[in-house]
Amino acid sequence: IPAAVSGLVPMSAILDYLREHHDRFVRDLCDYLRFPSVSAQPQHQKDLRACAEWLVHRCRRIGLDSELCETAGHPVVLARTPRRAGKRRPHFLVYGHYDVQPPEPFELWQSPPFEPRVTDAAVFARGASDNKGQHLAHLNAVEAWLATGAELPCDLTFLIEGEEEVGSRSLAGFLAARRAELRCDAVVVSDTGMPAPGLPALTYALRGIAAVEIIVTGPDRDLHSGIFGGTVDNPAMALCQMLAQLRDRHGRVNIPGFYDDVAPLSAYERRQLARLPFNARAYRRFLGVPRLFGETGYTAWEQRSARPTVEINGLTSGYQGEGSKTIIPAWARAKLTFRLVPHQRPDRIARLVVRHLRRLTPPTVRAQITVGHGGEPYLLDPRSPRAQAALRALRAAFDREPVLLREGGSIPIVTQFRKILGAETLLLGLALPDDNAHSPNEKFDLGNYAAGMRLGATLWPELAAAGG
Repeated sequence: IPAAVSGLVPMSAILDYLREHHDRFVRDLCDYLRFPSVSAQPQHQKDLRACAEWLVHRCRRIGLDSELCETAGHPVVLARTPRRAGKRRPHFLVYGHYDVQPPEPFELWQSPPFEPRVTDAAVFARGASDNKGQHLAHLNAVEAWLATGAELPCDLTFLIEGEEEVGSRSLAGFLAARRAELRCDAVVVSDTGMPAPGLPALTYALRGIAAVEIIVTGPDRDLHSGIFGGTVDNPAMALCQMLAQLRDRHGRVNIPGFYDDVAPLSAYERRQLARLPFNARAYRRFLGVPRLFGETGYTAWEQRSARPTVEINGLTSGYQGEGSKTIIPAWARAKLTFRLVPHQRPDRIARLVVRHLRRLTPPTVRAQITVGHGGEPYLLDPRSPRAQAALRALRAAFDREPVLLREGGSIPIVTQFRKILGAETLLLGLALPDDNAHSPNEKFDLGNYAAGMRLGATLWPELAAAGG
């Protein structure tokens, strides 16, 4: 990080500004968190718009050119740093979302979800970590740059949407419509996590997903199991026998061709993942299981983030009430998802799954198989110049050597940025494992809030100098 970022303005002046205004930044975060901006619940539509308008005003107050952009759903907030006329500079997009998850069940909250509670260590409220605190840290850092008179070495555009928690339904269309002005050199997203307190991470890979539903039918109605049992196949039994053949006892998926496109972990990646802290006993107790299970030959971190899986998400058939009802059910249903890794394609995997399930279906029943949603895996070269620049900024912000992280979940917007804007995404998460995102008593660590601001201060010189 250069000592002077613009003329005589040292980086220390920007960092001093962040420290001096830290209490106000906490108050600003609390103001932001008071909006019940729950995108999944129609009764909060006015709250979402009010929250977006507050954000536009906040961006204008610090010197950004900001606008509220209408979409078919909730509005998008765009905010741009001052541009220098006639000079082409690197352009980076900072993404976030102002919508939050529903807070229910209310009775499990220790304080009201939209009345922020501040302790010495954290701010408790719905949306604190996911995602208001994380992207507000970046906005605060830009305020420090502008307020101290330092000149940013690049152009920044903040894009903060209000539909992430309901699938970013309007985002792809918005990106396509505004492609020319949003085209950028890279996208920065702080909406992921860190593996442990004080241990910063660059998430360079995400798993994709393919969803399939199967309904197995037998007789045209539920039958008396005593009178008809032994002459008719039981759809629930048939489905369970089919599902049991999808995975072997070593944790590998038993579908022909399933692993054909899997990109193996490099020795460098395995060394980096081995640096991540892991306590098997604590992890098992946290999950409440008697013993861990995963694909043989891989560590827990590799199993949960870098290997593909099959999961039964739902399994339904027959009588579910009190007591017993001696029937052969007419149907049985299962919902399945497959987590995918680079370079597996959800459409191809879905075709392989459907073909295999049809092969497994016995002639005594009928199977209706439906392909559901899909999302592509994501992979960023962790040795690329921009990835290395992000790692240097993380090191400066946290004063600790960062780690490389693969995330087991899926973030579809990342592939949209690549497809529509032609830009790679740097995932620089600030959330801790116990921040309770999507759960009662969500919080955001104040130390990470401060570190996120330092990251926002030191990141831009590094990225601007990194080139391609």
